[in-house]
Amino acid sequence: MAGDWIIGLDIGGTKTAVVAGDRRGVVVHREQFATGPGRGFDDVFSRMLESIAHVVAHMGTLPGAVSVSVGGPLDVLRGIVKSPPNLPGWTDIPLKEILARHMHVPVFVEHDGNAGALAEWYFGAGKGFRNIVFVTMGTGFGAGLILEGRLYRGTSDVAGEIGHVRVAEDGPDCYGKSGSLEGYGSGTGIARLARMMYPSLWGEGMTVIDLHEAYQAGSREAASVFSRAATGLGRGLAIIADTLNPERIILGGIGMRLGDALVRPAKAVFESESLPEARRVCEIVPAQLGESIGDIAALCAAYDQGSLLVR
Repeated sequence: MAGDWIIGLDIGGTKTAVVAGDRRGVVVHREQFATGPGRGFDDVFSRMLESIAHVVAHMGTLPGAVSVSVGGPLDVLRGIVKSPPNLPGWTDIPLKEILARHMHVPVFVEHDGNAGALAEWYFGAGKGFRNIVFVTMGTGFGAGLILEGRLYRGTSDVAGEIGHVRVAEDGPDCYGKSGSLEGYGSGTGIARLARMMYPSLWGEGMTVIDLHEAYQAGSREAASVFSRAATGLGRGLAIIADTLNPERIILGGIGMRLGDALVRPAKAVFESESLPEARRVCEIVPAQLGESIGDIAALCAAYDQGSLLVR
């Protein structure tokens, strides 16, 4: 017999979390494993099922639904994953159908940017606003849009794929082209930018965390990398504000963690690049849900598409 709870899957390029949540946005149990997308979908899915089995055993009943947050592009309502840049090889994966076949409960799939936007709109920094943009800044870079009090997906579910927007003539090759916003605003992109600017200083294994530690230790080279990244990021935030005129742009991922190094200089660029009428009404703030946002966002496809949220 199914219980009155939801399994949430937060599938990222770095880690995958499997959570149990209630219908009020409370996470009651979680497991996590390294995604390792290079091993292919079948390997990741097998480990996902193992974690789901552990969570179900802990809860003692089957879930009432499965809710998924995963990087786009997607066919959201059919739940088909279409080659996200942070999940190479996941080409036209019918994730909703596969999960439903294994779990025998309703399955809902959502773009991680949209799921994050819903989480912050329901429970965090977007609560009470009608027009917000939530920006994912992790392995990849994307956005979720709440416009006029509704989630906006666009005609073919690609609204919010702002990581693909070119903000510079050159830069790290991310999301299929150099100079993309993903190359200047994602953890993967900024690490590649550092290696591109200082190849003798940083090799393939370095991460944006390593770069930030060097910045905190006084590295001029690290500061230079973050300055260049902030220029691209600030331009991208200005494009968002000028195009959509939101009340808030909410930053997730490294946008919550790299304030002085990245966000503060990006805001300065935003101030110089955006229209006065747009920036006057737009705050740029970190996600209020903090490090728990991914877990809560994983439940939001079920809350939104399945109307399973109880307030």
